[in-house]
Amino acid sequence: MKKIKDKTIRGFSKLAKADKIKWISDTFFSSSEEAVHIFEQFSHKPSEVQKIFESFSENTIANYILPYGVAPNFIINDITHCVPMVIEESSVVAAASSAAKFWMSRGGFHYEIHDVEKLGQIHFFWEGDTKKLIHLFDTEIKQALLTKIIPFVSNMEKRGGGIRSIELLDKTGEIDHYYQLLIKFDTCDSMGANFINTILEECLKEMRHIFSSRPHLKDGPQPDFLMAILSNYTPNCKVRAWVKCKLSELDQAYKPVDGIEFANRFFKAVQIAKIDKFRAVTHNKGIFNGIDAVVIATGNDFRAVEACGHAFAAESGAYKSLSDCRIEGEDFVFSLELPLALGTVGGITCLHPLTKKSLGMLGNPTARELMGIAACAGLAQNFGAIRSLITTGIQYGHMKMHLDNILNHLNASEKEIELALSHFNNRGVSFTAVRNFLEEIRNS
Repeated sequence: MKKIKDKTIRGFSKLAKADKIKWISDTFFSSSEEAVHIFEQFSHKPSEVQKIFESFSENTIANYILPYGVAPNFIINDITHCVPMVIEESSVVAAASSAAKFWMSRGGFHYEIHDVEKLGQIHFFWEGDTKKLIHLFDTEIKQALLTKIIPFVSNMEKRGGGIRSIELLDKTGEIDHYYQLLIKFDTCDSMGANFINTILEECLKEMRHIFSSRPHLKDGPQPDFLMAILSNYTPNCKVRAWVKCKLSELDQAYKPVDGIEFANRFFKAVQIAKIDKFRAVTHNKGIFNGIDAVVIATGNDFRAVEACGHAFAAESGAYKSLSDCRIEGEDFVFSLELPLALGTVGGITCLHPLTKKSLGMLGNPTARELMGIAACAGLAQNFGAIRSLITTGIQYGHMKMHLDNILNHLNASEKEIELALSHFNNRGVSFTAVRNFLEEIRNS
């Protein structure tokens, strides 16, 4: 019977980085030396830079590198920006740049911030009388919590933020004996996750203390405090971005059709994404192509941004497009509204060298300004994608951009690349077509 190699290990996190790489290479790869070389090749030198990256996560053995591109010519609220974008998908930066250039002569992009409110929750169970708990909260608990967290919120309050409110929510109609403390925050230019979670845990400690120490409570039913954690759903931390022009100004959007026909086709495409979830998911994914690329480039949490955005898209009970299109008389209006909790201080924004350069490139924006810039990048990406879909088709431009990747994958020489670029200048690009073309010229 063939012996199966043991691939488990104890104490891996305590190994030196070189030993981690050696164990992984020896255990999981047929060519150990090649694997070691690849992992070591994708580590920064000097080591000081690498130490910064390794502090972000655990068991780090290399860096996974993504392209860092820029989309110039973004006029946003009458200010010209060159927008940093980190993304690996072909044509995203090109589409955003093209849309920025198109709208540059049509008034540019605009945004407004609804609010920057963020939320935290303490989830607990209590088998006592609901009316008694509500009375206790109003007369004792709420003030005790506000007093307890004074030292923790003083610096945030000096910057204009802090706690907005603390509410007790009765959820017993949904789960037996379940209650929730909902705390609303303004974290200024910080995304605020650590600040919010610290406040929540201090409140939870104080709640435990109140119920276990006060004479009129300690002999009664004790709450079961389950967890305290921020919510990444921030429906009031919301931004709206839009572009607007005359229908006649769309004549150049796609030369074979006039502005009115283009606007009508565009409107229909957005309407479909508002009623069909299969289209809406892909439609919104395109929006996040633009938003995520800016979010990553500026050191923010794209997973939280996406989760919140998709929840907002389903807020009505049906998943819908995050963007909207209207034709108002002679005007074409294309807009986007979504929650977007971002920060420009704290976290890796102060540590990652490229994140600091990204924020510098954008003029060191406030959190509100970064929300607007990211939303405009998402709107630009959405405009570019829909324009392609209703005219040439999405693959025409995408596969042109992808041609270089295919040629690299097929190990094309410099001469073969030159011939391929010329050959596919006016032809559709696919992996099979490129492979067949290379085989023909190699055989001849």
